[in-house]
Amino acid sequence: MDAPLLLALARHRLAMGASVDAVHVSPRALLLVFSPSKGSGRGWAWVFLLHPGPQLWLLRDGDETYRILKAEAKVDLSRRWGLELKGARFEAVHGDPRERWLGLDFRRRVLTGRIEGMRLCFQAIPGRGGLRLDGLDLNAIRIGMGSPFPATAPVPDHDPPPFLRWKERFADRLELALSGGLEEVLEGEGELSSRHHAWSLAQAERLLLNPANVAVDRNLASERTRLDRLGGALKKDLARHQRSLEAKAKAADLSGELYRLKGASGSVELLDGSRLELPTGLNAEAAVQRWFAVAKRAERGLAKVAQLEADRLRQWKSLESGEAPPPRSKPKPPMNLKSTRDEKPANKRADGKGQAFRSVMLDGFEVLIGKGDVDNDRLTFKVAAPLDWWLHVAGVPGSHVIIRNPDKLSDAPREVLERAAELAAFHSKARDGGKVEVHICRVADVSKPRGFEPGKVILKQWKALRVYPKA
Repeated sequence: MDAPLLLALARHRLAMGASVDAVHVSPRALLLVFSPSKGSGRGWAWVFLLHPGPQLWLLRDGDETYRILKAEAKVDLSRRWGLELKGARFEAVHGDPRERWLGLDFRRRVLTGRIEGMRLCFQAIPGRGGLRLDGLDLNAIRIGMGSPFPATAPVPDHDPPPFLRWKERFADRLELALSGGLEEVLEGEGELSSRHHAWSLAQAERLLLNPANVAVDRNLASERTRLDRLGGALKKDLARHQRSLEAKAKAADLSGELYRLKGASGSVELLDGSRLELPTGLNAEAAVQRWFAVAKRAERGLAKVAQLEADRLRQWKSLESGEAPPPRSKPKPPMNLKSTRDEKPANKRADGKGQAFRSVMLDGFEVLIGKGDVDNDRLTFKVAAPLDWWLHVAGVPGSHVIIRNPDKLSDAPREVLERAAELAAFHSKARDGGKVEVHICRVADVSKPRGFEPGKVILKQWKALRVYPKA
């Protein structure tokens, strides 16, 4: 999403007036549902999408995409963000048409009657999308999700191609376009809100709905192919078992005349004049036993084939009715004994020299401090528990710091968090600077996508403290 369009849409919404009626938050999106205003009715919502790509959408509560994202919302995340944003009024927009960064100021009246201000910042850079909410006065809230980024607006040093295209397209109407006063900034018909809604639905179709539908169609096609292949195999098994079942009649005929054919081999003649070829190397008694065993196996095989065919037809009927195929469990890969034996303990450094972390005690809480990038990953994802607290300096390379939480407490003492934040700041490249911001979250909120460099992670949600580095 281009920076000029992001800024124009935000300013257009500001001109219409808006206050937040409800908040829904999932790991990939923040939904702000607006109260009815003079410029719009009930049920409109802004969607700050982070994945698969950062975008700002305008949806209605009846849209399929809105229902999907609302169903994905997490209760704890929605409650945390809703405590700060619900009832807040949209007051101002900050941003630059050359940067994919947006700052939205909100104000609300709390129960004590005091007016609180806060700023919701949205970084819309592909691959680094993120949201953060910061208090502007006495309210020291600092929460975020997605990729961490500074609270201050970036300072552009050149005019990027999207901004140059807007300058060329709108010329002397550029300021009007950036203020949200021109409908032509988006294709379509009607005023800008209607165009923004239509554009959002098209983007949702491309980014969310179509990939999901393609995946479903691919799974259905794969299931149909599998069931066709299974049907062919069952037909072959049915024919084979029916041929084998013919041995039962031969065994019955021969067993009735064993009194006179006992010990015979090769070819034998029955009383009705028919001849039977006995299996090579077997006499009449052994041939009867062999044929009866073959027939019994064939009967069991026919029963199994009938059961499998009935199950196949049931699955095929469910596919034709449009139901999703049932998930099939994948076989577990065999254990690699060599890799298990050679794996290093989680508390050892990657090079095998000493511990992967330092350990200190703070008021009865054990605090672990990583020693390097690889060791940081080992500490966070191998040693720490999901409910432990995780700390790291914002935007600066440094050690991962873990506060152990064996008692599964809901909150750590403020003094312990501040002291651990000071240690995180000291064990970073911001050691010689002034006051720095340290992000705090649960280990369960830390993830590492495939391909990320050692030590680099993504936070689902976080809070922040500002402290001075101190050993």
